[in-house]
Amino acid sequence: MWALSSPQPNAQPSPSSAFIPRSSRKPPVCFVSLNPSTSTTADNNQLIQSLCKQGNLKRAVKLMSEESNPTQRTYEHLILSCIHQSSLVDAQWVHRHLHENGFDQDPFLATKLINMYSSLDLIDDARKVFDKTRKRTIYVYNALFRALSLAGHGEEVLNLYRTMSSLGMPSDRFTYTYALKACVASECLVSLLWKGKEIHAHILRHGYGGFVHIMTTLVDMYAKFGCVAYASAVFNQMAVKNVVSWSAMIACYAKNGKAFEALKLFREMMLKTEEDVGPNSVTMVSVLQACAALAALEQGKLIHGYILRNGLDTILPVISALVTMYARCGKLEVAQQVFDGMDKRDVVSWNSLISGFGAHGHGKKAIDIFKDMISCGISPSPVSFVSLLGACSHAGLVDEGRALFQAMRKEYGIIPSVEHYASMVDLLGRANKLEEAAKFIDDMRIEPGPKVWGSLLGSSRIHCNVEFAERASTKLFQLEPANAGNYVLLADTYAEAGKWDEVKRVKKLLESRGLQKVPGRSWIEVKRQIHSFVSTDEFNPQIEQLHALLCELSSEMKEKGYVPQIKVVLYDLGEEEKERIVLGHSEKLALAFGLINTSNAEPIRITKNLRLCEDCHSFTKFISKFARKEILVRDVNRFHHFRDGVCSCGDYW
Repeated sequence: MWALSSPQPNAQPSPSSAFIPRSSRKPPVCFVSLNPSTSTTADNNQLIQSLCKQGNLKRAVKLMSEESNPTQRTYEHLILSCIHQSSLVDAQWVHRHLHENGFDQDPFLATKLINMYSSLDLIDDARKVFDKTRKRTIYVYNALFRALSLAGHGEEVLNLYRTMSSLGMPSDRFTYTYALKACVASECLVSLLWKGKEIHAHILRHGYGGFVHIMTTLVDMYAKFGCVAYASAVFNQMAVKNVVSWSAMIACYAKNGKAFEALKLFREMMLKTEEDVGPNSVTMVSVLQACAALAALEQGKLIHGYILRNGLDTILPVISALVTMYARCGKLEVAQQVFDGMDKRDVVSWNSLISGFGAHGHGKKAIDIFKDMISCGISPSPVSFVSLLGACSHAGLVDEGRALFQAMRKEYGIIPSVEHYASMVDLLGRANKLEEAAKFIDDMRIEPGPKVWGSLLGSSRIHCNVEFAERASTKLFQLEPANAGNYVLLADTYAEAGKWDEVKRVKKLLESRGLQKVPGRSWIEVKRQIHSFVSTDEFNPQIEQLHALLCELSSEMKEKGYVPQIKVVLYDLGEEEKERIVLGHSEKLALAFGLINTSNAEPIRITKNLRLCEDCHSFTKFISKFARKEILVRDVNRFHHFRDGVCSCGDYW
């Protein structure tokens, strides 16, 4: 402490000063004295803080051990330094030292300690700090909410949030964000949706509806639950939107099967946002995913140009999404070129290429790429094996698939998940090894879920095996009673087997539960415009022309060997009526539109939201031969590349 000395009250003026006029006299000299111990303490604290900023944690800790009067700010710097250097030993020492010096009940430092233990993946220690803190501010609660959310303990966050609210502790804007994220940080998503809606109501009731980041988190939450309509409503009601808000809504559409809407919203974003808040790398990934989903090659090329112009071509997720986009648009050679031009690659990049070749039926090429990845020192991820097993399934490589499934655990230490088991069942089932597939399910180490039974049902439908279709559907009706697709697949199997009474029974069951079949929809890109078709579409200005062309083509192709596959029609109708129905399928309408509106040399690219039916597959093969047209169709399972009357799938899909 600095101390000022003053003249003694009875002191006499010096002889010299007595003759100097008062106004001219200099003020008395004040002598300064220094408290050495206080000065040393302040210097030490500042030095420790400086060492932490420089990254010299070890020296800071050593000096701290000699400091008798540490400050809150010094502890804060030490904790932050432990986080930056991920030093558990030093973190525990700082915590003990803090406790010994009476700072264990400091709410500010409690938040820092919770963040520290969270960053070190020590969630139990974070909980202990919270439990031992008696004076819990909203910042202490928020720190634990964040830690628990990052650790995937969503339900615990919501329980603690409810407890906090019952104690009368008001939430702030960060509390709501963490609570919303907690709703999707748990595996029990369905049971937590209503809690997310409840928090949404709290946000509006307490006047936080104007905070952009809270409403953006709401959009993201509803997107994760697949509630696209709710997410869209929240987004449309936002008075102010930033690039994160736009990106969240575009991602919501792209990841929930609404790629057309994603691209439409992206165009709107480009028109409405300022240059300084234009799309970023996250936006680009979602837009590329939408282009890939629709096989919108020309749109994808435009996005690629934007990426290059704006310097986003060095960001790994963006380039990986580009590889996927080109592969799913049927341009495998371009996908390979983009991949080869990457300065560095991660496992996601490799997975994109493996998946791309696998979806086109090039199973052996996909396995070769996997081997190249391993030789480059990149460790495979669980997604790598999902892509590989899918590639084997599309190519009928049963033995190779079995070997990869075994190697996944034995060589790479990856425990198979539901997705891996479902892929193996699909591999065996498509190869008509349904007995082995069923035994594989019986021997599973985890409970088979809808994906596994769905794979068995899909394979049973392909091979018209009523026994296994009934077995799989019985399980699926219990697990997914509201999934109309399962009823349709069973009815398809009965129809192909000629069991029309059973078809009627399943259809009545579908209707009694208020379910509707997902309508078939196809998309085609012509002159950079994406056109959508459904079988009942009467609003397209060219619809009469399309039907007339299809009837003409069908008649001509019948003379050359085409036989309509009317078994795909579930109704007990006459042959002529069934032919009329299959001729109106959405992919045929898209194909006719492409024939009318594209040049002879231009390939036709179509995307279908369901599996390509047998008749559309046969019809397209004939068209590719007699119209001398290259046609690419991507259905929900794989790519079909038609050329000169032959499909790349080898009629194996």
